[in-house]
Amino acid sequence: MRALIADDDRGATAILAKSLGRWSFDVTVAHDGGTAWELLAATEDPSLAILDWMMPTLDGLELCRRIRQDPARAHMYVILLTGRDSRADLVAGLDAGADDYLVKPFDLKELRARVHVGIRVLTLQERLAARVIELQSALANVKQLSGLLPICSYCKRIRSDQDYWEQVDSYVAHHSDVKFSHGICPSCFEAVRADFERGPV
Repeated sequence: MRALIADDDRGATAILAKSLGRWSFDVTVAHDGGTAWELLAATEDPSLAILDWMMPTLDGLELCRRIRQDPARAHMYVILLTGRDSRADLVAGLDAGADDYLVKPFDLKELRARVHVGIRVLTLQERLAARVIELQSALANVKQLSGLLPICSYCKRIRSDQDYWEQVDSYVAHHSDVKFSHGICPSCFEAVRADFERGPV
């Protein structure tokens, strides 16, 4: 799983990169918001981003907004990392699009727990996306009968799109997932029995 760290504090990025590397992330580091955005645009998108709030060129809030406005990147799990700890700052960060909010100086155990929450969310998103693809594929393969269906009023054969008259059961089986089993209804049974009892003419 890929992760982007964007923070102008090189000491913090070193700690974050080392920690995420131990947790099996492939880490990319940027030391300002502009570089972080360029990396997002130029490389394979990371699944997780840890963004400092206060950075040169673009701050963490603006990066959050850009990520959420871009359909190709909106799925990313974003943790906003900052020394700003007021309730108003927390609300502003979440409103900008952050999934989580971590205050500096951060505790590595808390960071690990929050990253694992992000991994669970991303895993569920991937499973859901795969399921949607499966359902779309299944729906595309469903055959449906619709529209006007020409049928002979005497023999009850159906006229196909190729102007060929065929039995109802073969036409329906070809245009749907219906499988037929054959039996005899009570009225037909009585007629057949009467013919059988009369014998050959």
